[in-house]
Amino acid sequence: MSLVTKRSTLVSESSPTNAIVVGCCKMFENLTNKFEEIFSSLKKAPSLNEKQVEEGLRSIRQALLEADVALPVAKKLIENIKPKAIGQEIVRSTTPGQMIVKIVYDELVQLLGDKKSEINLNTVPPVSIMLVGLQGSGKTTTAAKLAQYLEKNNKKKSLLVSLDVYRPAAQEQLKILGEQNSIQTLPIVKDQLPNDIARRALGAASLSGSDIIIFDTAGRTQIDLSMMSEIKELKSTLTPSEVMLVADSLTGQVAVNIATEFKKAVDLTGIILTRVDGDGRGGAAVSMKFTTGVPIKFLGVGEKVENFEVFHPDRIANRILGMGDIVSLVEKASQDLDQDKIKATEENLKKGKFSMQDYLSQLRQMKKMGGMEGVLSLLPGVSKIKSQMDKSGIDEGIISRNEAIILSMTKKERENPKIINGSRRKRIANGSGTDVATINKLLKQFRLMSDMMKKMSKGDLKKGMSDRGIPPELFNQLK
Repeated sequence: MSLVTKRSTLVSESSPTNAIVVGCCKMFENLTNKFEEIFSSLKKAPSLNEKQVEEGLRSIRQALLEADVALPVAKKLIENIKPKAIGQEIVRSTTPGQMIVKIVYDELVQLLGDKKSEINLNTVPPVSIMLVGLQGSGKTTTAAKLAQYLEKNNKKKSLLVSLDVYRPAAQEQLKILGEQNSIQTLPIVKDQLPNDIARRALGAASLSGSDIIIFDTAGRTQIDLSMMSEIKELKSTLTPSEVMLVADSLTGQVAVNIATEFKKAVDLTGIILTRVDGDGRGGAAVSMKFTTGVPIKFLGVGEKVENFEVFHPDRIANRILGMGDIVSLVEKASQDLDQDKIKATEENLKKGKFSMQDYLSQLRQMKKMGGMEGVLSLLPGVSKIKSQMDKSGIDEGIISRNEAIILSMTKKERENPKIINGSRRKRIANGSGTDVATINKLLKQFRLMSDMMKKMSKGDLKKGMSDRGIPPELFNQLK
């Protein structure tokens, strides 16, 4: 038997970015909507007196509490904001609303951790990383996510090791995840104790050339003395560079309390929040760093192994305040988009050409970026954008439907949509499972998109955002 088992399998081709973009924005949806309402009224006022500022701060405090932010955390944030927000520079400012937004942003960043906390890999390999947490928090899946992230971004090979000898099929679960995603796993030996498995893993990693060993420790349904005793013993054996708590964000303040207990017991170095794609409040993320002193390092934003994101306090603060996250959008674009296809489209536009094939390429690039909601949710004024989408009757399915329609066209029809007459429209409708009315809508949409893209290539189209969201014409083309 080899020391390390591995199976080469294809990683899922479904776009991970959709879950990443939408998931993280979903986490603070309720809080963002509240903040946008508060700041909208403050920005409209030509000047602000102390009473108006006080009312705004009360609304901010209430919004934080409704988002399940711990009371001491909300109280501290307001205490830090208040003296700056009622200062003379605010009262006398020509843009008092904007200045208050800036103050709230700065304090939120400090609360969330000031700057991203890097994972510590600066030890002699193989580097040991321990994942701890309660049963059901998502540790096993997170272990695979972390391994894939480190391989993709740090060029490090990981060995996955399950130390959970208590939960039925726990070790087998990690083995399957490794096989499905071409990640090395330690072979299972029956009836071995966690410490014995840990020592075997250290030897296996050295012989196999693994840079990192990720240990998935056993969870419990509650924190107990035996659990903490075992983790302490394992930590002593492994001397890990990181001991990271995997916590379920959906449990809100329970997750914060759990983090506090683990911090006391094993001196945590970081936190990974899971299931943030289902958390519309985000109170745990806002409270954890302040309450425990332990930085949040990663977010699990979906079920797939690829659904994993670094926690950036400044970007998160931007999202919470409805200011968008353009930096993340650009990063995801550089990672996911086909640069050759983009250049080809740009060259066509310079020549005054924009074919249905180019449009198909645009649709597929948008899908990679997380669909319309994924892309637009990272732009400023997210709640206004969603409202526009709802009013326009736009749904994510429109991208897939339009893709199916274009794929039902011949090569000549894609190159020159003007030749698509009545009979061709019927054939395309039958081939795509739609109707002629839908085909007509797409052709109209294409003409508008073609005109807009040509204007953009010439620099004629005004860019930028307004307080009302994005320009209505961008939505009108989808109707």
